[in-house]
Amino acid sequence: MTYTVNGNTFDEEPRPGQCLRTFVRSLGCHGVKKGCDAGDCGACTVWLDGVPVHSCITPAFRAEGREVTTIEGLGTPDDLHPLQRQFRDAPGFQCGFCTAGMIMTAATFTDEQKQDLPRALKGNLCRCTGYRAIEDAINGVAAIEEARPGQAVGTSVGAPAATDVVTGRAEFTMDTEMEGMLHLKVVHSPHAHARIVSIDKTAALAVPGVHRVYTWEDVPRKRYSTAIHTDHLVDPDDTYILDNVVRFAGQRVVAVLADTVGAAEEGCRKVVVEYDVLPAVFDPEEAMADGAPQLHTYDDPFAHDKDHNILLELQGEIGDVEAGFAEADVIHEGTYFSPRVQHAHLETHGSIAWMEEGRLHVRTSSQSPWVCKGKLEHLFHLRPDQVRVFCKRVGGGFGGKQEVISEDLVALATLDTGRPTCWEYTREEEFTTASPRHPMKITVKLGAHADGTLTAIQFRNVSNTGAYGNHGGETVFAGASAVAIYRCRNKKFDAYAVYTNTVPSGALRGYGMTQPVFAVESAMHELAVALGMDPLELRRRNIVRPGEPLLSIHDEADDVEFTEDGLAACIDRVDAALRSHPNGQALGEDWLIGTGTATSMHETAPPTEHISVGLATLGADGIYEIAVGTVEFGEGTSTAHVQIAAAQLGTTPARIRLVQSDTDRTGFDTGAFASAGLFVAGNAVQRTSIALRERILRFAAAHAGVDLTSCVMDDDAVRCGDARVLLTELAAVAADRGIRLTESRKAYGSPRSLAYNTHGFHVAVHRVTGEIRIRYSVHATDAGVVINPAQVRGQIEGGVTQGLGFVLTEHHLVDENGVMRNPTLRNYRIPTYADAPRTEVILVESTDSAGPMRSKGIAEMCINPVAPAIANAVHDATGVRYRELPLTPDRIFIALQSPRLTTIS
Repeated sequence: MTYTVNGNTFDEEPRPGQCLRTFVRSLGCHGVKKGCDAGDCGACTVWLDGVPVHSCITPAFRAEGREVTTIEGLGTPDDLHPLQRQFRDAPGFQCGFCTAGMIMTAATFTDEQKQDLPRALKGNLCRCTGYRAIEDAINGVAAIEEARPGQAVGTSVGAPAATDVVTGRAEFTMDTEMEGMLHLKVVHSPHAHARIVSIDKTAALAVPGVHRVYTWEDVPRKRYSTAIHTDHLVDPDDTYILDNVVRFAGQRVVAVLADTVGAAEEGCRKVVVEYDVLPAVFDPEEAMADGAPQLHTYDDPFAHDKDHNILLELQGEIGDVEAGFAEADVIHEGTYFSPRVQHAHLETHGSIAWMEEGRLHVRTSSQSPWVCKGKLEHLFHLRPDQVRVFCKRVGGGFGGKQEVISEDLVALATLDTGRPTCWEYTREEEFTTASPRHPMKITVKLGAHADGTLTAIQFRNVSNTGAYGNHGGETVFAGASAVAIYRCRNKKFDAYAVYTNTVPSGALRGYGMTQPVFAVESAMHELAVALGMDPLELRRRNIVRPGEPLLSIHDEADDVEFTEDGLAACIDRVDAALRSHPNGQALGEDWLIGTGTATSMHETAPPTEHISVGLATLGADGIYEIAVGTVEFGEGTSTAHVQIAAAQLGTTPARIRLVQSDTDRTGFDTGAFASAGLFVAGNAVQRTSIALRERILRFAAAHAGVDLTSCVMDDDAVRCGDARVLLTELAAVAADRGIRLTESRKAYGSPRSLAYNTHGFHVAVHRVTGEIRIRYSVHATDAGVVINPAQVRGQIEGGVTQGLGFVLTEHHLVDENGVMRNPTLRNYRIPTYADAPRTEVILVESTDSAGPMRSKGIAEMCINPVAPAIANAVHDATGVRYRELPLTPDRIFIALQSPRLTTIS
């Protein structure tokens, strides 16, 4: 059979049933991505005779004799297709995993299709951008700017990998081939709670191509936590690589290793497992009750109360809440529920392991290769010099890759067989086994005087950590910021992280704050209504101000510093924007209109230890090499680090070569999460660059025989008095003398700064269908000194759209047996282009940050106020308070058809 791909002819025959996606990837076209293998996301889009198709659901044989064009054939780095150039210059991407498919679709659009993008883009999903940047790219709206030497900060420079992303040449985890690679697949438990009686491998091992079948008896019997933090003591060691007890439907039971994916899958089907089914519990309140089924019964000093399935309990009181409620003129109390939510990053989890010169190498999709390395050393009793972990570009994370959940099994197989091993999650495995957001049931009780002054805040959170405790304790602690944002003498905080027989919960953008912000900000709106006061005015009167302590669980001193009132500025800017864009008349008599707001606060580094090491070197070619361990997965830290280094070294971003996310080539880095990729790693880059600058200036002064004070950096040279000495000359002279012009510095996540945001919506709600239409969306954020305005806006737009999915469309449906019923993108329903309104982004700059160049990370927190602002707007429109998410049309409809209902929970 003959195939023409990007103008090249191949005499190849696809495997029976092979799809076009895997076929063209086998020919080296790695720009064709796997996001779903179900025709839902469009990341695999190619052209057949100039017509875009989803290659994952197109049989490869149908391309015989036809012209196949992939992103690699659309244009090259030296000769970009116009749309590739527009996506680069908008920029129309963040992680870039969807970009090739998005470009291949949009490059065929007629003018008529460009006028109806909601319909034209219905087959392509993006989880990062919020689609507005994609719309700009399609319409040729550019935002990228050139930076002058030393003035990169504050400029919307492009990402270092931009050209590679838009041409499909940027390497993601699975974009490689290795000779002799084996493929791993997993048998998952059908039961929510069971003990394994026996496992029969015989039939599986008889499948042609199957090499190994691993069970709990074949792996190291070491407990660990899949969660990633520098301080492993904040997470419970309650997990085994494979276990003889399963605690949720979907837990991995057996791993099969084979020559091909198909053989491994067939081997999984042939494994016979006998289970002794045990009682299960799915509701955390029921799990805490006496007599509930117990999930973990071993002696674990971390667990607070294992007899009641309580992983961690936090309790604290400041002042006297009962006295505070006694003096209140108005009291409001409500219980709010936030459901399980999936990250749905388009690149699924995956890892590749191999041996090289006696060392284990792991190429993985992770937010922290360094902590992953440490866990592999622990699990397999390896020395640090025996393991290398690294990342290429990561296709989205949002906290979902702050876990070690694919690396351990490929490492096991490679250490056992000596052969390369690959494991790539399916989309269904992402939904059923990867760690979603914690479901939380939160009760908030507020008391206030008639003038709005808060007299008491009582907060109770029951968090469903699922079958294992990864991130369970840290996320309930993080929620304290939702209480600390308001000034009040009397506060009581109770929180419980509870084990249940459900998929383990984990880290997701907002990290334990999104759910408490929904509860507290909804309650503040309800309190304002009861007081007859404007909700933003109620917040103004009670927000914490500079110089005041942040109080939630206790009144001990902390390392958080803030001296500017960025929070009040955000509230005022959103208030003004909403007033200048009046909601106006309803769309018709069946439409109800309303306005809602919410605000949040975020500490710019986690309270647990966070470390980053920077390394800066002047190369022989006069280019600066900056090495830092943090990972790029669309959050934009690569661009920011280059800008910070360029600013300190008096040059342009083009003269910075970035090395990152490789434990062999960079110093330690805790990981890219909690906005620490900018705040902590950015500080490491800044300190390192300053140290290198001072070293170069001293060397240049000595070389030129001038006073140090007369030397300044000058792009590709150092100006020494009247002379201009090229960096290449300095590098050569240093090399001749055996001197390396290199420096290294560390940065820590302390002291921390505070970032703030406020969101406002005008909405219309249809009283018959329950449809919610967003008529105006505005978001103000205090980002400190803005490093890259286009990137900040892009992060906010993406976070707002992700928040809209959380509140309006996404629903993790679990049946009575603990099994997820909608494990596909199509049925789970992340927002499409048609769901995403354009948000007005207001950047409130301040200078009180301890971050690099006085910047603050905002990508983590921009999701937090979205859900309560929508819920408050719906309440304002309908008079009905919805306290359980998501706000789907059926729930809206039911309440609006029941006149006596004023609260739905």
